Amino acid sequence: MVSLLPALGLVVVGTVIVWVAGGRLESASERLGAHYGLPAVVQGAVIAAVGSSFPELTSVVFSVLLYDNFDLGVGAIIGSAVFNILVIPGWSALRGRGLRADRDVVYKETQFYMLAVAVLLLTFSLGVIYVPQPVGGGLTSTLTRPLAIIPLALYGVYLFIQAQDVSDYDAPEVDDVNARRQWLLLIGSILGILVGVEALVEAAVSLEAALGVPSAIWGLTVVAAGTSLPDTVVSVRAAEAGRGPTSLANVLGSNTFDLLVAIPVGVLLVPGGRIDLDFGTAVPMMGFLTIATLGFLVVTRTDLELDRSEAVALLAMYGVFLLWMVMETLGVTRLVPGV
Repeated sequence: MVSLLPALGLVVVGTVIVWVAGGRLESASERLGAHYGLPAVVQGAVIAAVGSSFPELTSVVFSVLLYDNFDLGVGAIIGSAVFNILVIPGWSALRGRGLRADRDVVYKETQFYMLAVAVLLLTFSLGVIYVPQPVGGGLTSTLTRPLAIIPLALYGVYLFIQAQDVSDYDAPEVDDVNARRQWLLLIGSILGILVGVEALVEAAVSLEAALGVPSAIWGLTVVAAGTSLPDTVVSVRAAEAGRGPTSLANVLGSNTFDLLVAIPVGVLLVPGGRIDLDFGTAVPMMGFLTIATLGFLVVTRTDLELDRSEAVALLAMYGVFLLWMVMETLGVTRLVPGV
C-alpha cells in the first residue's frame, strides 16, 4: 500500500495536467487553423490531431528511453486508439446532442485510418516473418528501423492528401489573431502535456510493481485514457460548438498519427534501432481496434450523423473492452497470451 498511494497520486496529477494543457492546446490550434485558412476537416485531422496526440507520442518515447518498456508504449497507443474511436465520439455526441459527419470524414478520414490500422498490423507481421524468435511459447515481432519507415511513409501520403485539400479550399474571411501568441500558447501546452504524460507513464510502472498487473494492461487503460484527454477536450468542444466534422476528424487524425508516427518513432529512437514486441499481445489488441473502427464507420455512415442511441452503443463497446481487460488480468479469459 505504501507504493500504491504515490502511484495513484501520479495518476491524478498527470491527468489534471494533461486535461488543463489539452484545453489550452485546443484553443490555440483552432485559432491557428482559422488564421491560416484551413478547411475544418484539415484543422481537426492535422493541426488539432497532431498537437493533441503529443501525449501518446510522449508515452512511447518515455516508455522506451526511460523505462525500456516498449510494450507499455504500444499498449498506451492501442488503448488510446480504442478510447478515441469509441468514447470520444460517443461522449461528444451526447454533449452536442448528436454529431453531424460529412463525406470527407466517412470516405476519406475513416477509410484512410482503417488503412493505417492494416499497415501497422502488416508491419508487426513482417517483424515476425523476417526475424522469427519464439518467446515463452509465442512469437515476438522484431521491429527495425527499415520496417518503421513503412508506416511513416504512409503518413507522408496522408499529409500530401491533406495538402491537396488545402490548395483546393477557398477560405472565408476571419478576424485576425496574434499568430505568434497562439504558437507560444501551443508550445507551452505541449510542454505541459509532456510533464503530465511522464507522470502517467511512471504511475503505470509503479502500479505494475505494486499490484503485479502487467504494465501493458495499465498502458491499455490508465495511460491510454489519460493521454487521450487532449483529444477529448478538442472533440467535445468542437461538438458543443456544432462543428461535428472537425470533432470527428480530430479523433481519426489523432489515431492515424498515433499508429503511423508514434509507434515508429519509438523504434527509431531506441539504441540499436531494434525493438522486440510481444506479437501475441499486440495482435488481439489490434483485432479489437479493428472491430471498434468498423463499429464507428457503421454508425457514422448511417445518415451521416451520430445520434444518442449510437453514441451509447459506442460507449457500451468500450465498456466491453474494459471488462475484457479485467477478465484477462484475473485469468478468466486467455485471448491475450502476453498478459
